[in-house]
Amino acid sequence: MKEYIPVLKRTQIFAGVGNDEIASMLLCLDAQLHHYKKGEYVLREGEHLSDIMILVNGRLLIQKDDYWGNRSILEQISMGEMFGEAYIAPESGPLLNDVAAAEDSAVIFLNAKRIMTTCSSACRFHTMVVQNLFFSISEKNRKIVRKLSHMSKRSIREKLISYLSEEATRQNSSSFTIPFNRQQLADFLFVDRSAMSNELSKMRKEGLLEFERNRFKLL
Repeated sequence: MKEYIPVLKRTQIFAGVGNDEIASMLLCLDAQLHHYKKGEYVLREGEHLSDIMILVNGRLLIQKDDYWGNRSILEQISMGEMFGEAYIAPESGPLLNDVAAAEDSAVIFLNAKRIMTTCSSACRFHTMVVQNLFFSISEKNRKIVRKLSHMSKRSIREKLISYLSEEATRQNSSSFTIPFNRQQLADFLFVDRSAMSNELSKMRKEGLLEFERNRFKLL
């Protein structure tokens, strides 16, 4: 697990904590490392969680399948991001979505109860981690609000413009790469893939953008 300490040091939850202190806290927080192959499920709908998880390698998707097998991608989890914190409260209930590996991935599980309870050794960085956890949850709430702004748009074109504009701003460039293939992008925006592809082709013909696979340039 030590090979992932540099990744953990760059995460929001361990911000300001040194390498040696992170190594000590992993023991304190009963950290467990699990590996997943592409397509494997990390978590399944209906599970009850007692851990907070950090993705230290790879990429995950939070997704939802309806009764007929139609899939919606609710969010992507990138390396260094935390997930599962919304379900650790006693009354949170079971997990509402699946979490699957979009590529070979590694996840560290941290005992949520130990995070929220001061450890017996009273390590001086424990309070900092709890504070960072609060800030991280706040940032994730902002991401949800941003996604809702995409979903509130009425047409496929408006949803595409909203999402692609945000990515250009976030990456500070008119040329950027998105983390989704075509099907995943359609699932993320809750639209039909064929209709979305047709709309992208129209936007390219109108000179609004250029694209190649998941690489886009706004004109």
